[in-house]
Amino acid sequence: MIAVQNYSKISSKREDTDPADSKAETPKPAACSPAGRRSEHFGSFTTSDQQQIFYRYWKPSRPSSKAIVLFHRGHEHSGRWNEWVAASDRDDVWFFAWDARGHGETPGVRGAAPSFARMVADADEFAAHLVADHGIELKSTAVVGQSVGAVLAATWVHDYAPPIAAMVLATPALRIKLYVPAAIPMLRVLKKIRSRASINSYVRPGMLTRDVEQAQAYANDPLISPKIAVNVLLDVHDTSTRLMQDAAAITTPTLIWVSGKDFVVRQDVQHQFFDRLASQDKQIEVLPGAYHSTFWDKNREPVIERSLAFALDRIDANVRGGDLDSDSLSVTSQQAFQDLQTPASPMVRCQFAIQRWVLNTVGRLSEGVRIGWKDGFDSGQSLDHVYRNEAKGISPLGRLIDRVYLNSIGWKGIRQRKLHMETLLDEAIEQALKQHDQVTILDIAAGPGRYVQETLRRHGNNPRLHAILCDRDPGGITQGRQLAEKLGLTERITFCQSDALDADCIAAAVATSGKTSVQIAIVSGLYELFPDNAPVANSLDGIQRVLDRSGQMLYTNQPWHPQQEMIARVLPNRDGDPWVMRCRSQAEMNRLVEEAGLRPTKTLVDDWGIFSVSLAQRIAKLT
Repeated sequence: MIAVQNYSKISSKREDTDPADSKAETPKPAACSPAGRRSEHFGSFTTSDQQQIFYRYWKPSRPSSKAIVLFHRGHEHSGRWNEWVAASDRDDVWFFAWDARGHGETPGVRGAAPSFARMVADADEFAAHLVADHGIELKSTAVVGQSVGAVLAATWVHDYAPPIAAMVLATPALRIKLYVPAAIPMLRVLKKIRSRASINSYVRPGMLTRDVEQAQAYANDPLISPKIAVNVLLDVHDTSTRLMQDAAAITTPTLIWVSGKDFVVRQDVQHQFFDRLASQDKQIEVLPGAYHSTFWDKNREPVIERSLAFALDRIDANVRGGDLDSDSLSVTSQQAFQDLQTPASPMVRCQFAIQRWVLNTVGRLSEGVRIGWKDGFDSGQSLDHVYRNEAKGISPLGRLIDRVYLNSIGWKGIRQRKLHMETLLDEAIEQALKQHDQVTILDIAAGPGRYVQETLRRHGNNPRLHAILCDRDPGGITQGRQLAEKLGLTERITFCQSDALDADCIAAAVATSGKTSVQIAIVSGLYELFPDNAPVANSLDGIQRVLDRSGQMLYTNQPWHPQQEMIARVLPNRDGDPWVMRCRSQAEMNRLVEEAGLRPTKTLVDDWGIFSVSLAQRIAKLT
């Protein structure tokens, strides 16, 4: 745990120092140029992994819940936004600028983070902190990001679907110009050899701005470090690839600035990203002679003014992508689902036919592959094998194949989803136990219900905790009973064969257990199996009906999958049909939950952006 608060002494001169070795002091941030007539304030918050994050803020002169959150460029820090804030003559808007981990006044090795996904999670937790501590409203919030900060902001919007009003992205670093041939493959090798490797940026101040004074200020800023961790640089590259592929999931009003003489990032990719955005309110502006640092370049005043106007107009209009209904948000993903149901080209069919033959012959030496062919690769039995993560098979070759199978990116995401589910389930249980003498957990499509049973056991066999585990597959129920007997939980779990998409069946399952309502409901790995929103809505309605008034629901989502086509063309589901998954954007899934009468409150996303786990609170149903 990092306990240090010695922000003022963290600079490029100490970029290899671990702040945890320093003595804690009262924060004394470095002075920056004044933000006009606004006074600058400082704050910090602690993330879920105990990282302390520093931020600056500028208060409005009168009460307001409106806010603009500023995401700095890589290597830089929040103090760089002072001039930007000074350009605003609005006295009814909060401005917040934070130092991402490894940057500025935030403790940590310079330019380093566990992953870019962790930095995106930091952004979501920062937003939650601003709502809780400063009273802002996300629907009246806009974000502005520069370069890597723009990619960070866009990823947050994509993965977590916050109901913000708008985002302004200046020269988003969707493809960094590394100039060295085969730089990315070489960096991947370096990461394998040295997991904590870092490199110095080739970018010089004169490549960022044509303004000599700004270039000099950049060069002399002690809080700017040239270092960037190799894992973060690679994560930015891979995350940008995912954003490009799934930009249609973003419906938030967006303004993108493209610099015509950008020596740092590629402009063509920025245009491609813009073209693929699904937002009905999107604009792109090209500045022909501008360098990379849009807001610190020559002639920046009109750019800052235009960015402010775009953000504040959308805040004032209270526009947000979440106002679209779930069916409107489903158009792009529905089309992708339909495309996977159409025959592929002869060449593609041949390629997948070979994969299918290999998996159906030699692949059966693997226990996981054999379970998939027998019960379906999406079955509870298959997932239970993935959760155990123990390579088994016929002969050493079979065990090797099973290890490769279990290490595929989709199954790695599934296991991280399980950890996220357990984390949020623990939080829900803790809250429910404070409000109720007895707490019942309902999982409407549990399979064997391994993670629920392991959670009950982890809570010390608390007699106040009970579970109702449902599944339509009798094989999953049988395995669940065997596991419960092994764990000594038979008396505290009710098993029920039930249809998770039928609201009446959900109610009947609860009644069978002798309960009238439940305090926690779970639906995991289910809805992506069904293309239409109607059965999903019916299932959510059934959950809402059996939830206690203060009840909570945990739900998973699959916004995208890098192997979606291979899975659809090669693997069978539990019914023996092609396993064609219907990915839903986080915005669409959240909207379905809201329409059912529940309010999403917290989301966790895996490192690859494949699966999310969210917690929702029961509220009045939308009409």
